[in-house]
Amino acid sequence: MAAVAIAFVFFLSAMALSVHAAIVEHTFVVSQVNMTHLCKETPVIVVNGQLPGPAIEVTEGDSVVVHVINKSPYNMTIHWHGVKQQLNCWADGVPMVTQLPILPNHNFTYRFVVSEQEGTLWWHAHVPLYRATVHGVLIIRPRQGVPLFPKPHKEVPIIIGEWWGIQLAYADTTSDYNSASTINGKLGDLYKCSGAMEEGYMMDVEPGKTYLLRIVNAALLSEYYLKIAGHKFTVVATDANYVSPYTTDIIAIAPGQTVDALVVANAAPGRYYMVAMPNQPPKPDFQSPVLPTRGIMQYSNTEGRSLSSDVPMSPEMPDNHDTMVSFYFHGNLTSLHPRHLPVPERLNERMFITLGLGSVCKHDRLSCKRGDGSNESTILATMNRPKAERLEPTSKAALARRFRYGDVVEVVFQSTSLMQSDSNPMHLHGHDMFVLAQGQGNYDMEKDVARYNLANPPVVNTVLVPRLGWVAVRFVADNPGIWYMHCHYEFHLTMGMVALFIVEDGPTVNTSLPSRTTSRFSDI
Repeated sequence: MAAVAIAFVFFLSAMALSVHAAIVEHTFVVSQVNMTHLCKETPVIVVNGQLPGPAIEVTEGDSVVVHVINKSPYNMTIHWHGVKQQLNCWADGVPMVTQLPILPNHNFTYRFVVSEQEGTLWWHAHVPLYRATVHGVLIIRPRQGVPLFPKPHKEVPIIIGEWWGIQLAYADTTSDYNSASTINGKLGDLYKCSGAMEEGYMMDVEPGKTYLLRIVNAALLSEYYLKIAGHKFTVVATDANYVSPYTTDIIAIAPGQTVDALVVANAAPGRYYMVAMPNQPPKPDFQSPVLPTRGIMQYSNTEGRSLSSDVPMSPEMPDNHDTMVSFYFHGNLTSLHPRHLPVPERLNERMFITLGLGSVCKHDRLSCKRGDGSNESTILATMNRPKAERLEPTSKAALARRFRYGDVVEVVFQSTSLMQSDSNPMHLHGHDMFVLAQGQGNYDMEKDVARYNLANPPVVNTVLVPRLGWVAVRFVADNPGIWYMHCHYEFHLTMGMVALFIVEDGPTVNTSLPSRTTSRFSDI
Protein backbone atom coordinates (compact mmCIF):
# COMPACT_ATOMS: atom_id res chain seq x y z
CA MET A 1 0.00 0.00 0.00
CA ALA A 2 2.70 2.45 -1.04
CA ALA A 3 0.13 5.01 -2.04
CA VAL A 4 -1.38 5.09 1.45
CA ALA A 5 2.04 4.90 3.00
CA ILE A 6 2.01 8.65 2.55
CA ALA A 7 3.19 8.22 6.10
CA PHE A 8 0.12 9.83 7.56
CA VAL A 9 0.99 13.31 6.39
CA PHE A 10 -1.56 15.77 7.73
CA PHE A 11 -3.38 18.13 5.45
CA LEU A 12 -5.51 21.18 5.80
CA SER A 13 -9.05 20.83 4.54
CA ALA A 14 -9.36 21.75 0.87
CA MET A 15 -12.35 23.92 1.52
CA ALA A 16 -11.77 27.39 2.92
CA LEU A 17 -13.76 26.91 6.10
CA SER A 18 -14.66 29.94 8.13
CA VAL A 19 -13.25 30.23 11.61
CA HIS A 20 -16.65 31.50 12.69
CA ALA A 21 -19.31 28.96 13.58
CA ALA A 22 -22.24 28.78 11.20
CA ILE A 23 -25.86 27.79 11.57
CA VAL A 24 -26.66 24.77 9.39
CA GLU A 25 -30.39 24.46 8.84
CA HIS A 26 -32.38 21.59 7.31
CA THR A 27 -36.02 20.65 6.93
CA PHE A 28 -36.86 16.95 7.18
CA VAL A 29 -40.26 15.99 5.80
CA VAL A 30 -41.06 12.48 7.01
CA SER A 31 -43.60 10.75 4.79
CA GLN A 32 -44.75 7.38 3.54
CA VAL A 33 -43.98 6.57 -0.09
CA ASN A 34 -44.21 3.43 -2.17
CA MET A 35 -41.00 1.82 -3.39
CA THR A 36 -40.71 -1.24 -5.61
CA HIS A 37 -38.03 -3.90 -5.22
CA LEU A 38 -38.05 -7.63 -5.89
CA CYS A 39 -41.24 -7.22 -7.96
CA LYS A 40 -43.15 -5.91 -4.98
CA GLU A 41 -44.39 -2.44 -4.09
CA THR A 42 -43.92 -1.65 -0.39
CA PRO A 43 -44.96 1.39 1.70
CA VAL A 44 -41.79 2.92 3.15
CA ILE A 45 -41.22 5.75 5.64
CA VAL A 46 -38.49 8.10 4.37
CA VAL A 47 -37.17 11.64 4.81
CA ASN A 48 -37.59 14.08 1.91
CA GLY A 49 -38.66 11.24 -0.36
CA GLN A 50 -35.25 9.61 -0.50
CA LEU A 51 -33.40 6.54 0.79
CA PRO A 52 -30.92 7.08 2.35
CA GLY A 53 -32.06 10.43 3.71
CA PRO A 54 -30.27 13.74 3.18
CA ALA A 55 -26.68 14.14 4.35
CA ILE A 56 -25.92 16.81 6.93
CA GLU A 57 -22.48 18.40 6.56
CA VAL A 58 -21.13 20.74 9.23
CA THR A 59 -17.88 22.18 10.49
CA GLU A 60 -16.87 21.47 14.08
CA GLY A 61 -18.39 24.18 16.25
CA ASP A 62 -21.40 24.79 14.01
CA SER A 63 -24.97 24.95 15.28
CA VAL A 64 -27.49 22.63 13.66
CA VAL A 65 -31.19 23.32 13.30
CA VAL A 66 -33.43 20.60 11.84
CA HIS A 67 -37.15 21.15 11.41
CA VAL A 68 -38.92 17.77 11.35
CA ILE A 69 -42.35 17.78 9.72
CA ASN A 70 -44.05 14.45 10.34
CA LYS A 71 -46.39 13.69 7.45
CA SER A 72 -46.17 9.95 8.06
CA PRO A 73 -48.98 8.03 9.79
CA TYR A 74 -46.68 7.06 12.68
CA ASN A 75 -45.01 8.69 15.67
CA MET A 76 -41.45 9.80 15.00
CA THR A 77 -38.27 11.07 16.64
CA ILE A 78 -34.77 11.59 15.23
CA HIS A 79 -31.61 10.63 17.12
CA TRP A 80 -28.30 12.26 16.21
CA HIS A 81 -26.19 9.17 16.71
CA GLY A 82 -22.88 9.97 18.39
CA VAL A 83 -23.48 13.70 18.81
CA LYS A 84 -22.73 14.33 22.47
CA GLN A 85 -25.46 16.96 23.00
CA GLN A 86 -23.51 18.57 25.83
CA LEU A 87 -26.00 20.01 28.36
CA ASN A 88 -28.71 19.42 25.75
CA CYS A 89 -30.22 15.97 26.25
CA TRP A 90 -33.56 17.43 25.08
CA ALA A 91 -32.28 17.15 21.49
CA ASP A 92 -31.19 13.51 21.82
CA GLY A 93 -34.37 12.16 20.24
CA VAL A 94 -35.32 9.29 22.58
CA PRO A 95 -39.12 9.06 22.79
CA MET A 96 -40.65 9.11 26.27
CA VAL A 97 -37.22 9.74 27.80
CA THR A 98 -35.99 13.11 26.53
CA GLN A 99 -38.97 14.11 24.40
CA LEU A 100 -42.50 13.16 23.45
CA PRO A 101 -42.83 11.53 20.03
CA ILE A 102 -43.61 13.80 17.10
CA LEU A 103 -47.19 12.87 16.31
CA PRO A 104 -48.50 12.53 12.75
CA ASN A 105 -49.16 15.96 11.22
CA HIS A 106 -47.06 17.65 13.90
CA ASN A 107 -43.67 19.36 13.80
CA PHE A 108 -40.62 19.55 16.03
CA THR A 109 -37.34 21.46 15.74
CA TYR A 110 -34.04 20.01 16.94
CA ARG A 111 -31.30 22.49 17.88
CA PHE A 112 -27.78 21.47 18.89
CA VAL A 113 -24.11 22.40 18.60
CA VAL A 114 -21.51 19.97 17.25
CA SER A 115 -18.40 20.66 19.31
CA GLU A 116 -15.12 18.82 19.88
CA GLN A 117 -16.04 16.12 17.37
CA GLU A 118 -14.75 15.45 13.85
CA GLY A 119 -15.49 12.72 11.34
CA THR A 120 -18.49 10.58 10.45
CA LEU A 121 -21.62 10.21 12.54
CA TRP A 122 -25.19 9.64 11.41
CA TRP A 123 -28.81 10.32 12.22
CA HIS A 124 -31.76 7.92 12.35
CA ALA A 125 -35.29 7.42 13.60
CA HIS A 126 -35.46 6.31 17.22
CA VAL A 127 -38.82 4.60 17.06
CA PRO A 128 -39.03 0.82 16.62
CA LEU A 129 -37.93 -0.46 13.19
CA TYR A 130 -38.13 2.79 11.21
CA ARG A 131 -34.39 3.28 11.50
CA ALA A 132 -34.28 0.84 8.55
CA THR A 133 -35.38 3.59 6.16
CA VAL A 134 -35.19 6.84 8.14
CA HIS A 135 -31.45 7.51 8.31
CA GLY A 136 -28.61 9.50 6.79
CA VAL A 137 -24.98 10.47 7.27
CA LEU A 138 -23.76 13.37 9.43
CA ILE A 139 -20.32 14.62 8.39
CA ILE A 140 -18.31 16.84 10.75
CA ARG A 141 -15.36 18.57 9.12
CA PRO A 142 -12.48 20.03 11.14
CA ARG A 143 -12.12 23.75 11.58
CA GLN A 144 -9.59 25.49 9.35
CA GLY A 145 -6.08 24.86 10.58
CA VAL A 146 -6.96 21.57 12.30
CA PRO A 147 -5.07 18.56 10.86
CA LEU A 148 -7.05 15.62 9.56
CA PHE A 149 -5.39 12.82 7.55
CA PRO A 150 -3.94 12.36 4.05
CA LYS A 151 -6.05 14.43 1.70
CA PRO A 152 -8.44 12.26 -0.34
CA HIS A 153 -9.41 13.00 -3.91
CA LYS A 154 -13.06 12.49 -2.98
CA GLU A 155 -15.23 11.51 -0.02
CA VAL A 156 -17.85 8.78 -0.51
CA PRO A 157 -20.58 7.89 2.02
CA ILE A 158 -21.25 4.14 2.13
CA ILE A 159 -24.39 3.30 4.11
CA ILE A 160 -25.00 -0.41 4.62
CA GLY A 161 -28.65 -1.18 5.25
CA GLU A 162 -31.50 -3.61 4.74
CA TRP A 163 -34.52 -3.75 2.48
CA TRP A 164 -37.67 -5.04 4.11
CA GLY A 165 -40.34 -6.29 1.73
CA ILE A 166 -43.02 -5.77 4.35
CA GLN A 167 -44.53 -2.72 5.98
CA LEU A 168 -42.38 -2.17 9.05
CA ALA A 169 -45.35 -1.17 11.20
CA TYR A 170 -46.49 -4.79 11.08
CA ALA A 171 -43.09 -6.49 11.36
CA ASP A 172 -42.44 -8.92 14.19
CA THR A 173 -38.79 -8.71 15.22
CA THR A 174 -38.88 -12.25 16.58
CA SER A 175 -39.98 -13.88 13.31
CA ASP A 176 -39.70 -11.45 10.35
CA TYR A 177 -36.50 -10.77 8.43
CA ASN A 178 -35.31 -8.35 5.82
CA SER A 179 -35.55 -9.38 2.17
CA ALA A 180 -32.15 -8.06 1.06
CA SER A 181 -29.16 -5.99 2.11
CA THR A 182 -28.34 -2.65 0.52
CA ILE A 183 -25.48 -0.26 -0.16
CA ASN A 184 -26.71 3.33 -0.28
CA GLY A 185 -30.27 2.08 -0.65
CA LYS A 186 -29.55 -0.14 -3.68
CA LEU A 187 -29.96 -3.92 -3.57
CA GLY A 188 -27.44 -4.88 -6.25
CA ASP A 189 -27.25 -7.58 -8.89
CA LEU A 190 -27.55 -10.52 -6.48
CA TYR A 191 -31.29 -9.79 -6.45
CA LYS A 192 -33.65 -10.08 -9.39
CA CYS A 193 -37.19 -9.22 -10.41
CA SER A 194 -38.62 -11.31 -13.25
CA GLY A 195 -35.09 -12.13 -14.37
CA ALA A 196 -33.92 -8.51 -14.37
CA MET A 197 -31.18 -7.64 -11.89
CA GLU A 198 -31.80 -4.98 -9.27
CA GLU A 199 -29.80 -1.79 -9.64
CA GLY A 200 -26.60 -1.73 -7.61
CA TYR A 201 -24.47 1.03 -6.16
CA MET A 202 -21.73 2.23 -8.54
CA MET A 203 -18.59 3.99 -7.32
CA ASP A 204 -16.51 5.58 -10.08
CA VAL A 205 -12.80 6.05 -9.37
CA GLU A 206 -9.75 7.42 -11.17
CA PRO A 207 -6.51 5.43 -11.27
CA GLY A 208 -4.05 6.41 -8.56
CA LYS A 209 -6.51 8.55 -6.61
CA THR A 210 -7.29 8.14 -2.90
CA TYR A 211 -10.90 7.99 -1.69
CA LEU A 212 -12.27 8.42 1.81
CA LEU A 213 -15.15 6.04 2.48
CA ARG A 214 -17.46 7.23 5.27
CA ILE A 215 -19.04 3.88 6.19
CA VAL A 216 -22.19 3.55 8.30
CA ASN A 217 -24.00 0.39 9.38
CA ALA A 218 -27.67 1.41 9.46
CA ALA A 219 -28.96 -2.18 9.48
CA LEU A 220 -31.37 -3.43 12.12
CA LEU A 221 -30.21 -7.01 12.47
CA SER A 222 -26.60 -7.70 11.53
CA GLU A 223 -22.95 -6.84 11.76
CA TYR A 224 -21.45 -6.73 8.26
CA TYR A 225 -18.15 -7.59 6.64
CA LEU A 226 -17.17 -5.20 3.83
CA LYS A 227 -14.57 -5.99 1.16
CA ILE A 228 -13.57 -4.58 -2.22
CA ALA A 229 -11.93 -7.07 -4.58
CA GLY A 230 -8.28 -6.28 -5.27
CA HIS A 231 -8.09 -3.36 -2.83
CA LYS A 232 -7.23 -2.65 0.79
CA PHE A 233 -8.63 -0.20 3.32
CA THR A 234 -6.66 2.04 5.64
CA VAL A 235 -8.93 2.73 8.62
CA VAL A 236 -8.35 6.23 10.00
CA ALA A 237 -11.37 6.82 12.28
CA THR A 238 -14.25 5.09 14.01
CA ASP A 239 -17.30 6.79 15.51
CA ALA A 240 -15.82 10.25 14.72
CA ASN A 241 -12.62 9.52 16.65
CA TYR A 242 -9.24 9.16 14.94
CA VAL A 243 -7.42 5.82 15.11
CA SER A 244 -3.86 4.93 14.23
CA PRO A 245 -3.89 4.04 10.51
CA TYR A 246 -4.76 0.36 10.23
CA THR A 247 -4.48 -1.37 6.86
CA THR A 248 -6.77 -4.32 6.24
CA ASP A 249 -8.57 -6.04 3.38
CA ILE A 250 -11.82 -6.33 5.36
CA ILE A 251 -13.89 -4.07 7.58
CA ALA A 252 -16.19 -5.37 10.31
CA ILE A 253 -18.90 -2.91 11.24
CA ALA A 254 -21.78 -3.48 13.65
CA PRO A 255 -25.15 -1.68 13.65
CA GLY A 256 -24.69 1.89 14.85
CA GLN A 257 -20.97 2.05 14.15
CA THR A 258 -19.16 4.26 11.64
CA VAL A 259 -15.76 3.68 10.05
CA ASP A 260 -13.70 6.14 7.99
CA ALA A 261 -11.34 4.32 5.63
CA LEU A 262 -9.04 5.38 2.81
CA VAL A 263 -8.99 3.35 -0.40
CA VAL A 264 -6.40 3.89 -3.15
CA ALA A 265 -7.45 3.07 -6.72
CA ASN A 266 -4.17 1.28 -7.44
CA ALA A 267 -5.39 -1.88 -9.20
CA ALA A 268 -5.55 -2.53 -12.92
CA PRO A 269 -8.35 -0.54 -14.60
CA GLY A 270 -11.52 -2.58 -14.47
CA ARG A 271 -14.56 -3.28 -12.32
CA TYR A 272 -14.40 -4.64 -8.78
CA TYR A 273 -17.23 -5.83 -6.57
CA MET A 274 -17.77 -4.13 -3.22
CA VAL A 275 -19.45 -6.81 -1.07
CA ALA A 276 -21.27 -6.29 2.23
CA MET A 277 -22.10 -9.61 3.92
CA PRO A 278 -23.85 -10.09 7.28
CA ASN A 279 -22.35 -12.47 9.82
CA GLN A 280 -24.14 -14.51 12.46
CA PRO A 281 -23.37 -17.01 15.24
CA PRO A 282 -22.83 -20.63 14.17
CA LYS A 283 -25.27 -23.43 14.89
CA PRO A 284 -26.94 -24.48 17.13
CA ASP A 285 -27.98 -20.82 17.34
CA PHE A 286 -30.98 -19.95 15.21
CA GLN A 287 -29.90 -19.25 11.64
CA SER A 288 -31.35 -16.24 9.83
CA PRO A 289 -31.17 -15.85 6.04
CA VAL A 290 -27.75 -14.70 4.82
CA LEU A 291 -28.46 -11.87 2.39
CA PRO A 292 -25.30 -10.13 1.15
CA THR A 293 -25.28 -7.25 -1.29
CA ARG A 294 -22.72 -5.90 -3.68
CA GLY A 295 -21.97 -2.71 -5.54
CA ILE A 296 -19.26 -2.05 -8.09
CA MET A 297 -16.11 0.05 -7.87
CA GLN A 298 -15.44 1.03 -11.48
CA TYR A 299 -12.32 2.67 -12.88
CA SER A 300 -12.78 5.56 -15.26
CA ASN A 301 -12.06 4.88 -18.93
CA THR A 302 -8.42 5.72 -19.53
CA GLU A 303 -7.78 3.86 -22.79
CA GLY A 304 -10.77 4.81 -24.88
CA ARG A 305 -12.56 1.53 -24.26
CA SER A 306 -15.73 0.84 -22.35
CA LEU A 307 -15.40 -1.03 -19.08
CA SER A 308 -19.13 -1.52 -18.61
CA SER A 309 -19.03 -4.97 -20.21
CA ASP A 310 -16.13 -6.21 -18.06
CA VAL A 311 -17.08 -8.92 -15.56
CA PRO A 312 -16.33 -7.48 -12.11
CA MET A 313 -13.76 -9.22 -9.94
CA SER A 314 -15.24 -10.70 -6.75
CA PRO A 315 -13.53 -10.63 -3.34
CA GLU A 316 -13.06 -13.78 -1.30
CA MET A 317 -15.34 -13.41 1.70
CA PRO A 318 -14.94 -15.16 5.06
CA ASP A 319 -17.49 -17.70 6.20
CA ASN A 320 -20.52 -15.84 7.50
CA HIS A 321 -20.18 -17.76 10.80
CA ASP A 322 -16.57 -16.65 11.33
CA THR A 323 -17.09 -14.06 14.04
CA MET A 324 -13.38 -14.06 14.91
CA VAL A 325 -12.77 -11.82 11.88
CA SER A 326 -14.77 -9.18 13.72
CA PHE A 327 -13.01 -9.88 17.02
CA TYR A 328 -9.56 -9.30 15.51
CA PHE A 329 -10.64 -6.25 13.49
CA HIS A 330 -11.90 -4.41 16.55
CA GLY A 331 -8.97 -5.60 18.64
CA ASN A 332 -6.45 -4.06 16.22
CA LEU A 333 -7.76 -0.50 16.56
CA THR A 334 -5.94 2.04 18.73
CA SER A 335 -6.54 5.74 19.30
CA LEU A 336 -4.52 8.42 17.53
CA HIS A 337 -6.09 11.73 18.50
CA PRO A 338 -4.80 13.06 21.85
CA ARG A 339 -8.01 14.96 22.70
CA HIS A 340 -9.43 12.25 24.98
CA LEU A 341 -6.20 11.08 26.58
CA PRO A 342 -5.01 10.23 29.15
CA VAL A 343 -7.49 7.59 30.20
CA PRO A 344 -8.71 8.38 33.72
CA GLU A 345 -7.42 5.73 36.12
CA ARG A 346 -9.26 6.71 39.30
CA LEU A 347 -12.60 4.88 39.29
CA ASN A 348 -15.76 6.00 41.06
CA GLU A 349 -17.98 3.20 39.81
CA ARG A 350 -17.46 -0.27 38.38
CA MET A 351 -20.39 -2.10 36.77
CA PHE A 352 -20.65 -5.67 35.50
CA ILE A 353 -23.56 -6.10 33.09
CA THR A 354 -24.62 -9.41 31.58
CA LEU A 355 -26.39 -9.45 28.22
CA GLY A 356 -28.68 -12.20 27.04
CA LEU A 357 -32.19 -13.40 26.38
CA GLY A 358 -34.49 -14.51 29.15
CA SER A 359 -38.17 -15.15 29.62
CA VAL A 360 -40.87 -14.02 32.01
CA CYS A 361 -44.35 -15.40 32.43
CA LYS A 362 -47.21 -13.38 31.06
CA HIS A 363 -49.70 -11.78 33.44
CA ASP A 364 -47.03 -11.77 36.20
CA ARG A 365 -47.45 -15.49 36.85
CA LEU A 366 -44.67 -17.21 38.77
CA SER A 367 -44.49 -20.26 36.51
CA CYS A 368 -45.49 -21.06 32.96
CA LYS A 369 -44.67 -23.33 30.07
CA ARG A 370 -44.98 -23.30 26.32
CA GLY A 371 -48.35 -24.36 25.02
CA ASP A 372 -50.19 -22.92 27.99
CA GLY A 373 -51.89 -20.32 25.83
CA SER A 374 -52.30 -17.14 27.81
CA ASN A 375 -49.93 -18.47 30.47
CA GLU A 376 -46.88 -18.99 28.26
CA SER A 377 -43.75 -16.91 28.61
CA THR A 378 -42.52 -13.82 26.80
CA ILE A 379 -38.91 -13.63 25.64
CA LEU A 380 -37.03 -10.52 26.73
CA ALA A 381 -33.58 -9.23 25.91
CA THR A 382 -31.95 -8.33 29.19
CA MET A 383 -29.29 -6.10 30.71
CA ASN A 384 -28.85 -7.28 34.28
CA ARG A 385 -26.39 -5.87 36.78
CA PRO A 386 -25.75 -9.02 38.82
CA LYS A 387 -24.20 -9.07 42.25
CA ALA A 388 -20.86 -10.81 42.56
CA GLU A 389 -20.81 -11.30 38.77
CA ARG A 390 -23.48 -13.99 38.86
CA LEU A 391 -26.57 -14.27 36.72
CA GLU A 392 -29.87 -13.18 38.18
CA PRO A 393 -33.46 -13.98 37.17
CA THR A 394 -34.88 -12.11 34.20
CA SER A 395 -36.70 -8.93 35.12
CA LYS A 396 -39.12 -6.76 33.16
CA ALA A 397 -37.64 -3.67 34.80
CA ALA A 398 -35.16 -1.47 32.94
CA LEU A 399 -31.76 -0.96 34.52
CA ALA A 400 -31.32 2.63 35.74
CA ARG A 401 -28.14 4.02 37.30
CA ARG A 402 -27.40 7.48 38.69
CA PHE A 403 -23.90 9.01 38.54
CA ARG A 404 -22.45 12.12 40.10
CA TYR A 405 -21.04 14.69 37.72
CA GLY A 406 -17.45 13.80 36.85
CA ASP A 407 -17.65 10.17 37.98
CA VAL A 408 -15.30 7.83 36.15
CA VAL A 409 -17.32 4.73 35.32
CA GLU A 410 -16.05 1.36 34.17
CA VAL A 411 -18.49 -1.09 32.62
CA VAL A 412 -17.74 -4.70 31.77
CA PHE A 413 -20.30 -6.13 29.35
CA GLN A 414 -20.51 -9.92 29.40
CA SER A 415 -22.30 -11.79 26.62
CA THR A 416 -23.95 -15.04 27.65
CA SER A 417 -25.25 -18.15 25.94
CA LEU A 418 -28.74 -17.74 27.37
CA MET A 419 -31.11 -18.83 24.57
CA GLN A 420 -28.69 -17.54 21.91
CA SER A 421 -25.09 -16.35 21.63
CA ASP A 422 -25.24 -13.13 19.65
CA SER A 423 -22.70 -10.37 19.82
CA ASN A 424 -24.16 -7.11 21.11
CA PRO A 425 -23.36 -3.60 19.78
CA MET A 426 -23.89 -1.40 22.84
CA HIS A 427 -24.49 2.30 22.18
CA LEU A 428 -24.16 4.97 24.87
CA HIS A 429 -25.90 8.28 24.19
CA GLY A 430 -24.28 11.55 25.21
CA HIS A 431 -20.78 10.16 25.82
CA ASP A 432 -17.83 8.43 24.22
CA MET A 433 -16.24 5.34 25.75
CA PHE A 434 -12.64 4.16 26.00
CA VAL A 435 -12.47 0.52 24.88
CA LEU A 436 -9.92 -0.91 27.31
CA ALA A 437 -9.95 -4.59 26.36
CA GLN A 438 -12.04 -7.42 24.94
CA GLY A 439 -11.86 -11.15 25.39
CA GLN A 440 -13.40 -14.54 24.74
CA GLY A 441 -15.22 -16.49 27.43
CA ASN A 442 -15.98 -15.11 30.87
CA TYR A 443 -14.37 -11.99 32.26
CA ASP A 444 -11.87 -12.62 35.05
CA MET A 445 -11.09 -9.43 36.96
CA GLU A 446 -7.94 -10.80 38.55
CA LYS A 447 -6.20 -11.48 35.24
CA ASP A 448 -8.06 -9.42 32.63
CA VAL A 449 -7.45 -6.00 34.23
CA ALA A 450 -3.78 -6.52 33.44
CA ARG A 451 -4.69 -6.58 29.73
CA TYR A 452 -6.24 -3.10 29.76
CA ASN A 453 -4.90 -0.65 27.20
CA LEU A 454 -4.66 2.60 29.15
CA ALA A 455 -2.20 4.20 26.71
CA ASN A 456 -4.13 4.52 23.44
CA PRO A 457 -7.47 2.69 23.55
CA PRO A 458 -9.94 3.37 20.75
CA VAL A 459 -12.74 5.81 21.61
CA VAL A 460 -16.26 4.95 20.44
CA ASN A 461 -19.94 5.58 21.09
CA THR A 462 -20.94 2.05 20.03
CA VAL A 463 -18.88 -0.91 21.23
CA LEU A 464 -19.33 -4.48 20.01
CA VAL A 465 -19.48 -7.03 22.81
CA PRO A 466 -18.09 -10.18 21.16
CA ARG A 467 -20.11 -13.34 20.92
CA LEU A 468 -19.66 -15.40 24.11
CA GLY A 469 -17.14 -12.85 25.30
CA TRP A 470 -16.72 -9.57 27.10
CA VAL A 471 -15.56 -6.02 26.62
CA ALA A 472 -14.43 -3.47 29.21
CA VAL A 473 -15.09 0.24 28.65
CA ARG A 474 -14.59 3.38 30.68
CA PHE A 475 -16.27 6.78 30.39
CA VAL A 476 -16.50 10.05 32.29
CA ALA A 477 -20.01 11.04 33.35
CA ASP A 478 -19.54 14.70 32.46
CA ASN A 479 -22.76 15.41 30.56
CA PRO A 480 -25.75 16.02 32.87
CA GLY A 481 -29.00 14.49 31.73
CA ILE A 482 -30.71 11.16 31.11
CA TRP A 483 -28.90 9.02 28.57
CA TYR A 484 -29.91 5.81 26.85
CA MET A 485 -27.57 2.82 26.84
CA HIS A 486 -28.86 0.05 24.60
CA CYS A 487 -28.11 -2.70 22.15
CA HIS A 488 -28.24 -1.49 18.54
CA TYR A 489 -29.69 -4.76 17.25
CA GLU A 490 -33.27 -3.63 16.79
CA PHE A 491 -34.81 -6.88 18.00
CA HIS A 492 -32.74 -6.71 21.21
CA LEU A 493 -33.73 -3.08 21.79
CA THR A 494 -37.44 -3.70 21.27
CA MET A 495 -37.23 -6.73 23.57
CA GLY A 496 -35.76 -4.68 26.40
CA MET A 497 -31.95 -4.61 26.22
CA VAL A 498 -31.76 -1.03 27.41
CA ALA A 499 -30.66 0.99 30.43
CA LEU A 500 -30.88 4.59 31.57
CA PHE A 501 -27.75 6.35 32.79
CA ILE A 502 -28.63 9.48 34.77
CA VAL A 503 -25.85 12.04 35.21
CA GLU A 504 -26.39 14.61 37.97
CA ASP A 505 -25.66 18.31 37.63
CA GLY A 506 -22.19 19.56 38.42
CA PRO A 507 -21.28 22.27 40.93
CA THR A 508 -21.46 25.25 38.54
CA VAL A 509 -23.86 26.77 36.03
CA ASN A 510 -21.61 25.59 33.20
CA THR A 511 -21.78 22.01 34.45
CA SER A 512 -25.52 21.94 35.12
CA LEU A 513 -28.40 21.16 32.82
CA PRO A 514 -30.29 24.36 31.96
CA SER A 515 -34.04 24.48 31.76
CA ARG A 516 -35.37 24.43 28.24
CA THR A 517 -36.63 27.99 28.63
CA THR A 518 -33.14 29.27 29.47
CA SER A 519 -31.30 27.03 27.02
CA ARG A 520 -28.24 28.43 25.26
CA PHE A 521 -29.97 27.41 22.01
CA SER A 522 -32.87 29.81 22.40
CA ASP A 523 -31.29 32.30 20.01
CA ILE A 524 -30.50 29.79 17.24
